[in-house]
Amino acid sequence: MVSFRQLRYLEALARTRHFGQAARDCAVSQPALSMQIKDLEDELKLKLVERRKSGVELTDKGEEIAGRARTILASVQDLVDYAKGQEGFLTGVLKLGAIPSIAPYLLPAALPALQARFPDLSLRLRETVTETLVRELVSGDLDVILVALPIDDPAVETHYLFDDSFILATKATPDNSGIVSATQDMLAQDRLLLLEEGHCLRDQALSYCHLMAPDMRQSFGASSLTTIMQMVANGYGVTLLPEMAAAIEVHPDDDIRLLRFTEPEPKREIGLAWRRSSPRKAEFMQLGELLRDAAPAAPDKARPRRPKGGPKR
Repeated sequence: MVSFRQLRYLEALARTRHFGQAARDCAVSQPALSMQIKDLEDELKLKLVERRKSGVELTDKGEEIAGRARTILASVQDLVDYAKGQEGFLTGVLKLGAIPSIAPYLLPAALPALQARFPDLSLRLRETVTETLVRELVSGDLDVILVALPIDDPAVETHYLFDDSFILATKATPDNSGIVSATQDMLAQDRLLLLEEGHCLRDQALSYCHLMAPDMRQSFGASSLTTIMQMVANGYGVTLLPEMAAAIEVHPDDDIRLLRFTEPEPKREIGLAWRRSSPRKAEFMQLGELLRDAAPAAPDKARPRRPKGGPKR
């Protein structure tokens, strides 16, 4: 008979495409995971996995079975969540995912309030890119994720929290000392520094700068805004900085000028997402209200408020 363990191992293998990594994710030895996959193939009388020199590939049937396994695993997690929900509101373990361009700027202010309001809640945080978070959410590995909207997945429900405007960050020079606001045209006058592929912040910036020539868009493989801002401070180019990050990423001694764009300002929508089948929607809505209150933005306005002290002159 097919076991829950076998489905979990297959889902991990489909996600990682690597026996060793899948085994580590499942906290078992690689031979044990490989044996369970083989037993699952024997039980189903189907070839699910092909081992190649380049790595692991799933057969067409394997992909179909892995997709069904994700649905089953998520349904089981929803069952567990329902049972835990009978013990109280926002109690027990909550597996929260967040993208790197939100987590360090919003969660430090929100977590103390969350702990004070829900002392019986044990939070487990996962920080990675949107694509990975959505995949782990749908499979049941995460309960709720904090991301930039929209999320295009029929299995996922989203809840808008607030807008986060983008600010032009550039090296402070005598030439720009008299400029009071930024325009899209200014982006074409210097190199636009972006995060590496896979970060939704990169895609959002490019959607605003779609008219720019490709050679003006620079990606240096940076995975953090901190690295990008250091490059801006040293005159390597400009970037679009989320306003919620300004107070942390721009320091008084940094040689950086922040310029707000003329209307309509570029912005991103911040929100929560969870599985449509989850019984914890009411809890996630409460979590969203708490995050709105803790955000370095005015959630009841069309755009966030300015960082403390205003843009550096």
